[in-house]
Amino acid sequence: MHFTRFEINPARRAARFLLASPQKLHAAVLAAFPSTAQTEGEGRVLWRIDQHPNQVVLYLASPGKPDLTHLVEQVGWPSSHGWDTRDYTTLLDRLTTGEEWRFRLKANPVSSRRKNTTVERSQRFGHVTVAQQACWLLDRAERNGFTVPEGEHGEPDVAVRGRETLKFARAGQTVTLATAVFEGRLKITDAELFRSNLIHGIGPAKGYGCGLLTLAPAARG
Repeated sequence: MHFTRFEINPARRAARFLLASPQKLHAAVLAAFPSTAQTEGEGRVLWRIDQHPNQVVLYLASPGKPDLTHLVEQVGWPSSHGWDTRDYTTLLDRLTTGEEWRFRLKANPVSSRRKNTTVERSQRFGHVTVAQQACWLLDRAERNGFTVPEGEHGEPDVAVRGRETLKFARAGQTVTLATAVFEGRLKITDAELFRSNLIHGIGPAKGYGCGLLTLAPAARG
């Protein structure tokens, strides 16, 4: 597995156009890999856009190394900046049960249920309140190989930020995604399961920038 960081130039018109369309971002990410690059069991291509006041960054986790030349030319700094790809396996292999990490995750918190008794197939419904979205993550943490410890006030150490509802056209229909960014602290309870979810993603809408959980060292007090 590989982990890539690419900085987007938000001042460019093409960058603003790209960032406004999850569908076009999805296509741009896939264009970084040959069609034969991914095999089942090695993980999947996961990506996330982090937007800050003066910086926009694309993060990628992928089985193969990406070629982001097209993005550098269209939405980057062709004369001075490229992208940084590192071996992700080094971090994955050293994760152990019991470790604590800071984390960041953009996800599409949804539940599946029948809209009414006449509908045979269940449908996905997005959680839109902060409480619903936080519960979605906490309820699924253990099945993803981690827990969220309590913070200094006795509540789970996680914050819900960057909440938005995205709408875009796909195959003649309007797709609506309720997304949220989770930031906080986690404790690994099952290292093997946790590694698997880091490379396969958490929750739905992975093709549209959701599911990539990134780690940073936990502060030592």
